[in-house]
Amino acid sequence: MNNYSKIMILSSIAASTAAVFALYPQPVDPPPVEVTETPTIQYNITWKCPDCTPDEQYVLEELQKHTKITDRNALATIMGNIKQESKFIPNICEGGARVSYTECKVGGYGLIQWTSIGRYKGLGNFCAKYICDPSSLEGQTRWMINEPIFQRNLPVFEGGGQSITYYMKPAYRWLGWGIKGNREVYAWDYTEKMLPS
Repeated sequence: MNNYSKIMILSSIAASTAAVFALYPQPVDPPPVEVTETPTIQYNITWKCPDCTPDEQYVLEELQKHTKITDRNALATIMGNIKQESKFIPNICEGGARVSYTECKVGGYGLIQWTSIGRYKGLGNFCAKYICDPSSLEGQTRWMINEPIFQRNLPVFEGGGQSITYYMKPAYRWLGWGIKGNREVYAWDYTEKMLPS
């Protein structure tokens, strides 16, 4: 085969290849896609207690509304301690008398039985400043959550992931009870009654 024939064959192959490429164009890389980060949605579990009294339900709701506590055991521990202290009766004076804030002269008063003169006056001063009734469930719940002693222990309750026995330690630092009573039993009872909402 002479050189001319070789050149003609190669030209023919080149032309055929070009025709094939014309029929089937080579894929082109797509333009780069802009990646946007999907926002993370935080789903915080909240708890309700359908079988609780209206007063218990109110305090549970306010605790979740005004703190970052999401742990059922932490909430149940706080609720169990309030039940031990006052059975959620805001106008109860130590010994059982139902009286207004100004009429409780001896012992603890209210939801968590504020006893020391500083804590007792703190409730009255808070309600005078923020226009609430110191004998009411609403006023006392607001003071309870805002009281400096509770606020100092709040980060432990907000930490989550602990047992009721563990949460009893910050509860004691918060309340300083003389008699433990059934507060831990009550807390376990609340864990059974509380449902995610």
